[in-house]
This record gives sequence, structure tokens and C-alpha cells, in this order.
Amino acid sequence: MRRIAITPRANLDARAKEYGFSFHAQGDQIYWDESAYYAFTLEEIERDLEAPSNELASMCLELAGRICADERLLQKLAIPKHAWDLIAASWRVQEPSLYGRFDLAFGGDGPAKLLEYNADTPTSLFEAAVFQWIWLEDLIGAGTFHKDADQYNSLHEKLIARLRTIVKGVPLHLTDMADNEEDRGFIAYLEDCAKQAGLATTYLAISDIGVDRHAEFVDLASRKIECLFKLYPWEWMFADAFGSSPAMRRTRFIEPAWKAVLSNKGILPLLWEMAPGHPNLLPAFFESDPKKAELGAHFAHKPIYSREGENVLIVDGDQVLAREEGTYGAEGFVRQAIAPLRCFDGHYPVIGSWIIGDEACGIGIREDETMITRNASRFVPHAIVDDES
Repeated sequence: MRRIAITPRANLDARAKEYGFSFHAQGDQIYWDESAYYAFTLEEIERDLEAPSNELASMCLELAGRICADERLLQKLAIPKHAWDLIAASWRVQEPSLYGRFDLAFGGDGPAKLLEYNADTPTSLFEAAVFQWIWLEDLIGAGTFHKDADQYNSLHEKLIARLRTIVKGVPLHLTDMADNEEDRGFIAYLEDCAKQAGLATTYLAISDIGVDRHAEFVDLASRKIECLFKLYPWEWMFADAFGSSPAMRRTRFIEPAWKAVLSNKGILPLLWEMAPGHPNLLPAFFESDPKKAELGAHFAHKPIYSREGENVLIVDGDQVLAREEGTYGAEGFVRQAIAPLRCFDGHYPVIGSWIIGDEACGIGIREDETMITRNASRFVPHAIVDDES
């Protein structure tokens, strides 16, 4: 694995506009950064990223089954009691999952380590699935890369196929907060994939979803919402006024309710307890567990609910390596061993390993000057190249 400086495409802005990538840069703040790329060997992809991601996905499914059947664990994850039956029921009937993203620490010098699992509302899918593939094709066409250069990326095709499989016979509604440009771009991409899968789609803001006299969720045309893709976290839904409504049982959600247990950082100590010493896991413990002392004064302190790295603290003895402020932490914290994040010329990359259904099929890389991946962290493309590419 190498980080290689490269000249950005002269027509980058035009290509971004062509593909509707409106948030690739905001003023002077660059989000999509193609002034460098990460180069991998095929062995690194297959052995060090794809295979561990598939194994982690299987482990998480096993853990989800344990949690959904154990009220003690649901309570430990601070999931509200009114949601337990909904979660257990969705697991019992095996409501299908569309996607998820493992965030991995990997630098080519040791096994990938799981930092967290974005199992419910992971974003940056368009960037990983489409725009970095266009980048690769453009550079091959320009002669910058050899024609045999490749990318670990079958996301777009797998996403369409999965949507076709899990949404049958009903229209798909899609919703988000409607006030975030990145989220709207994500929903627009997913809706396009759904249409390519042959599905009828309707978009509406989550604030426009209503409940009719039959206690069913409906859209603005009073049509029943039978299947809903929501870019809105389960923990927020459970806390909302409609979170305990009977309507929650009469709509099928993507992601399903059982994914709420896996989007919780409390799975990190539970995975470690289930498979201690696993090469792709970091030692982790709940803040309330006396075993946290095993980590000494060298750990990452993470809220069990948190987004964009908020309220994460990384300490190494008396030294604070990184800290991000935020509004999370009321539900509790976990401690995790410090990940061996390799620094490339002042940049710390985190590998987002995507799971579609239950299959690992692509990566996207975010990097930052700190050890915490934040909202402003940049997306950097990757390629599989040999020495001649």
C-alpha cells in the first residue's frame, strides 16, 4: 500500500458537475481529493481487506442474533425498551439488509483492524461506487495508468442487484432530513440505482411522513409507505414521537430494525468478548467494565452513539493524540485499544470496506491530518496497480 501524489484532472469540476457531485468541494474546502491516490496490490485487496471484511460481516450477523435474543444485551447497548420487540421481530423474519461499511485501520504493514461498523446509515457510497471508478477510467484513457490498472469496486452493480432482490412487488419510498446537500446527493444516487433495478420510487423528507387513521405511515399523497429506505439513524427514530407507533410494524425499513444493534459501538467490546484475540479486532471494553484497565492509559474513548468522530478522544499515556468535540455520550462509552493507523506523509487513512447484502465488494478511503475521521475528512481514490501501472 502506497500513497502516491498525482496531478488532478484538469476537467475535475466539469466531471463532478456532469455526475451531479455538487459537494466535491465547498469553497476552499476540498472533500474529493485527487491530488493523490492509494495504490494496492491485488494480494492486499483480496487477503488483507476483502477476506477479513467477509469474516467480520459473518461475525456481526452471529452477534446480532445473540443480541436480539438477549434483553440484557439490548439494555447494555442503551436501546430503549419500546424498541426491543420491533428489533427482535425484524431479526426473527430475517428482514434483509442492503448495505453497511466497516471502517478499518490498514496501512499495508499488518492485519486490518476494525475501528467501527457503520451498519445503519453509512454515506460516501456514491463517491466509492461511481466517482472514483470514473476517475480511474479517465486516468487510464489519458495514459496516466496502464490499461490493466483496476479498482476494488463492484459496488454499483451489486447495489442494483441487491435492491432488485430485496424490494419486490412494492414501490420504494426514500427519505432523509432534506437539509443536507451530501445526504440529498446520496439519496439521489440510491434512487437512481433503484430505478435501474426496475423499482418505482418516491422521495420525501422525513418530516413529510404522516400516519393515517389506520396507523400506517403514508406519503404526501396519502399512499401507504410499504418499504422505506431511510437515511435517518434508528436511534433517532426510536427517540422520535412516532418511534413507538404501531405504524413502525407496518412498514418494512431499509435498513431493518435489527441493524440498530450493529450500528452501536457497544458491539466492539461484544465482538472482542466473542472472539478475543481475533487478528482483525482491537481489544475493547465498556466504560463500566473493570477489564478496561487492561488497556492502561492507551486507548480510544468512544460514545456508543456518535457520528463523524464526535466526542472521540484518543489518549496515549499523558498525551492526547486526538480529540473531537460534539454532543454525544449520554448513553455511555467504550474504550478501544489504539489502532495502528499508519501515517502517510502526514495523512491518516481509514479504509471504508463496503458490504452489499452479506458480501464485501469495494472500498472508499477517507483521510485526515488527525487520527479521527471527521465530517471534513477528505475522500481519496484508490487503484490496484503493479509496478508498471
